[in-house]
Amino acid sequence: MKTSIRLLGGALAAALFAAPVLADTVKIALIHGTSGSSLDAYSKQDETGFKMGLEYATNNTMEVNGHKIELIHKDTQFKPDVARAVLAEAYGDDDALIAVGGTSSGVTKAMLPIAKQYKRILLVEPAVADSLTGKDSNRYVFKTSRNSSQDMQAQALSLNPDKDLYVATLAQDYSFGRDGIAAFKSALKGTGATVVDEEYVPLKTTDYTAAAQRMFAALKDKPGRKVILIYVAGGSDPLSKIAGMDPGRYGIELSAGGNILPAMVSYKAVPGMLGATYYYYGIPKNPINDWLVTEHEKRFGTPPDFFTAGGMAAALAVVKALKESPSLKTDDLIKTMAGMSWDTPKGEMTFRASDHQAMQDMYAFKIKVDPNVKWAVPELVRVIKPSEMDIPVGREDKN
Repeated sequence: MKTSIRLLGGALAAALFAAPVLADTVKIALIHGTSGSSLDAYSKQDETGFKMGLEYATNNTMEVNGHKIELIHKDTQFKPDVARAVLAEAYGDDDALIAVGGTSSGVTKAMLPIAKQYKRILLVEPAVADSLTGKDSNRYVFKTSRNSSQDMQAQALSLNPDKDLYVATLAQDYSFGRDGIAAFKSALKGTGATVVDEEYVPLKTTDYTAAAQRMFAALKDKPGRKVILIYVAGGSDPLSKIAGMDPGRYGIELSAGGNILPAMVSYKAVPGMLGATYYYYGIPKNPINDWLVTEHEKRFGTPPDFFTAGGMAAALAVVKALKESPSLKTDDLIKTMAGMSWDTPKGEMTFRASDHQAMQDMYAFKIKVDPNVKWAVPELVRVIKPSEMDIPVGREDKN
């Protein structure tokens, strides 16, 4: 009897050893606003880029180390309470290993405690505010999107600031805008440049007349170079509206960062404008960007846009982490990702180990108007390397 049991046990062991091991599916939740705001265009670009990034990184298998990747889509409706609920649903009910999102900085900030509560990774993309890796963040949060300090330090460098520069700023009155202007002012410290006025407008503002008049009044009698810096997200087009008010009669220039291609149409009103951008498809020269541009044009008839590249960068980070982590446990993934470098359409990015912000190149540009191109072209002036930017550490990670 004992011999039979031993034989049976041996046969079962052999059978189990020989049988294929079914790997767990890795579920990734894309948590973006896809309804309720003009910013939903950013979400759509980001999700397109994420899918293309998974395709590129997995050689179109949607599989990493034997683990199938499954995408889950959740709509935050651009509401903080909805964002918290759908993220909790993704982690709890859907068992998502990693969540990627969200679009609005204010909405994304509300999601940070949920990642800590469920002890799961939240990869922030494409929201920008510094505060997303700041003191209210936590060890489960990583960020592939650039932050406000990267935006604004690059913007400041693109203006070649000195004691003869006077600036008025226009931004939206929420975390994206206020973090951005705070970062811009910090970047100007020690240069001699002066910020003479700060205007903050509600998120849905479309009429910038009053704010522009106040900025004109603050700048017009100043000596030296006079610049209005515009840091506004969405489709309300403050740039061409303020340009239409003829700031040049006071010797005032305009400056703004890069934007999605439909918004860049309005930049044709400001040929020669200086600024800085996170991405423009014609600037980076590397195999990943070449593939993205070629494939996107083939599939959609247009070049990849601002946030398409960001979505792809996030997907490439996720796949590399899954490949290199010793397990799918969150702690192992965190240890793998903290300090990790990986290749993207922009070139190499690195998650800073201290606060998990992705360090990356930015691009100083000068606007060129080409009649054969629908949008204004941000012509590269120079690449601004991470080593040139003093990006504040938002939060010290305690692994």
